[in-house]
Amino acid sequence: MKSSVSKTIKNVIFDVDGVLTDGKFHYSTEGKVMKVFGADDSDGLSLLKSRVNEIHMVTGDKRGFAISKKRIDDMKFPLHLVSTFERVDWIKNRFKLEETIYVGDGIFDFLVFRKVAYSIAPANAFYKTKKEASFVTKSSGASGAVAEACIHILENFFDWSLDDHDFFEGSGSWNKKKKNI
Repeated sequence: MKSSVSKTIKNVIFDVDGVLTDGKFHYSTEGKVMKVFGADDSDGLSLLKSRVNEIHMVTGDKRGFAISKKRIDDMKFPLHLVSTFERVDWIKNRFKLEETIYVGDGIFDFLVFRKVAYSIAPANAFYKTKKEASFVTKSSGASGAVAEACIHILENFFDWSLDDHDFFEGSGSWNKKKKNI
């Protein structure tokens, strides 16, 4: 996969609902009360953030924005309220499309997929959206799809492999393995 695209990837944009979450909205008589986020996704994002200039999260969910914002703020990434139909223009106004990967699952995310350098859909994405994706994860949203997408990006667009790294307890960081020569 390492092609001319690999040298230009600088930004990754993640849709929230259905990618970082399971895509389900939990309602009570009080309204939307909860979203389910994945446990490993934050780790994957922490690995990716050292290799790309920008990681942003987008959602079109006005009613659930505060719920998403709480989790995304905890991970220390920016969250933007952007309608699906405005996402191409939103990306174009902030980044170069040819330097951007978009991760989405929705029925209209294929419109973004067609404009960016590379696109990723989780296993639970709308079937037509998966057909347009450059890569489809084996995992679903809130079940490791973001972590899998991050590892895929690192291994396919950067000189990086999870197998080449160790996490040293207590150091709080990943370190490249020293190869015995």
